[in-house]
Amino acid sequence: MKSTGLESEPTLAGSDMVPASLTEVMRHPDAFAQVGADAVAAPPLPARGTPSLQGEHGALARAAKRTFDLVAALLLIVLLAPLWLAMALLIKADSPGAILFRQRRIGRDGQTFGMLKFRTMVDGADARKPALLHLNDAAEGLFKIHADPRVTKIGRWLRATCLDELPQLLHVVTGKMSLVGPRPLVPDEDAQIRGLHRERLNMRPGMTGAWQVAGASAIPIHGMILLDRYYIEQWSFWLDLKLLARTAVIVIGRRGI
Repeated sequence: MKSTGLESEPTLAGSDMVPASLTEVMRHPDAFAQVGADAVAAPPLPARGTPSLQGEHGALARAAKRTFDLVAALLLIVLLAPLWLAMALLIKADSPGAILFRQRRIGRDGQTFGMLKFRTMVDGADARKPALLHLNDAAEGLFKIHADPRVTKIGRWLRATCLDELPQLLHVVTGKMSLVGPRPLVPDEDAQIRGLHRERLNMRPGMTGAWQVAGASAIPIHGMILLDRYYIEQWSFWLDLKLLARTAVIVIGRRGI
């Protein structure tokens, strides 16, 4: 962070921008591609007058967020049921293996859960990961291979349209996840986050969120932490709706998140 002479007004490393809100920050996603560990060393960001999930009105805010999650997730599951069936048949026809893929992730309060996705890789893909680490082209602290040789033909389409994420609606219904929130990390990524930055685990992880719509794997883990801080400390129901709308634009454009 660079000092700007403004009390509790941190800037992005290497940037002259003083972010006023998460919405403003996400207009400059390229700035987050260069964020390093020093950029998350500042104290928590100040509230901007938006309702908080903590404090006097926290219980009501959490109840409203949870109610919206539950109603929207159930509605989407029902409406998209034929699509779920079609994707299941395509996955089975494309390659041998299970329809769903379960991966250990770190959720709210540090509790682990098995996050579900439609399978997009060949069976046993996780066992091949150590041999492919040299192909990692994600930003610092994260792992992703954009031209991953383990991805199946139907898997490429599912990833491009983000339809592989749909089973996570089941986690939203059960309360393990939210529609919008911090990204649920795999254990080795979560282990890199220490101290006060683990407050990101005070919220349910989200199917989408600030990190995903701002650039996802192009943003290093330190930039993700910074985006999570903006989201948590400036949360509002309206902010969730804006993030969902931006996610929809990405999905429709088939850019993946």
